[in-house]
Amino acid sequence: MTDPLVKSMALLRELIDEAAVVAGFTGAGISTESGVPDFRSPDSPWMKNKPIPFDLYLKSEEARKEAWRRKFIMDDLYRGARPSRGHKAFASLVESGRMPGIITQNIDGLHQASGVPETQVIELHGNGTYATCLSCGRRYDLGWVRSRFEASGEAPVCETCGGIVKSATVSFGQAMPESAMRKALKLTLACDLFLTVGSSLVVHPAASLPAMAKENGAKLVILNREPTPLDPIADLVIHGEIGPVLSECIPGGR
Repeated sequence: MTDPLVKSMALLRELIDEAAVVAGFTGAGISTESGVPDFRSPDSPWMKNKPIPFDLYLKSEEARKEAWRRKFIMDDLYRGARPSRGHKAFASLVESGRMPGIITQNIDGLHQASGVPETQVIELHGNGTYATCLSCGRRYDLGWVRSRFEASGEAPVCETCGGIVKSATVSFGQAMPESAMRKALKLTLACDLFLTVGSSLVVHPAASLPAMAKENGAKLVILNREPTPLDPIADLVIHGEIGPVLSECIPGGR
């Protein structure tokens, strides 16, 4: 471990110790240690199985069938993924009461799997571990969807109202969930430390939250393998591996 990294980790521990309210913010990088592929790597399987845009999903039965086909290919790639050291570190901060909530761009449900209550995970891009009816909101287990899809080759419709059933993720062109955005904004403005982990900070409006926290007087920490557009305004930037850094800097994070 290099001397600059050791110093940065010591500062991170100090900032966490001094903070009264820590806001967690996570992107795909926190889940790569769990085996979940990110979106932007050149060889990412997401590039071969890109999500179908929302307007096309609504218009076309063929598009819905293709969307489910791609969805199940991706699900099989990281089936059995377990929370990483980064997830566990954040879970320990939530359990301690220091982190009231985690704002995440991820759809894998691994924060909940690490022990964080569902009510304290703010999912800006939805959740890929279940499906919902776009008309009545009924929730469906993915096993139900898959069994019907594989048996008939058709995209299932809602048993209650006949509406379109879709993975509970936010697709390209689909409106961001208003409730999640309100909760994220509230936490952003309430914190005195905004801890950003594993996000490239290029997808908006989510990427505007760290800057908003900083402008409101919070300390901003960015932990990511690669540089981000907000590195110049951060109080601390660590370009390193998320699991090792967080497990050393957060009590109970191992």
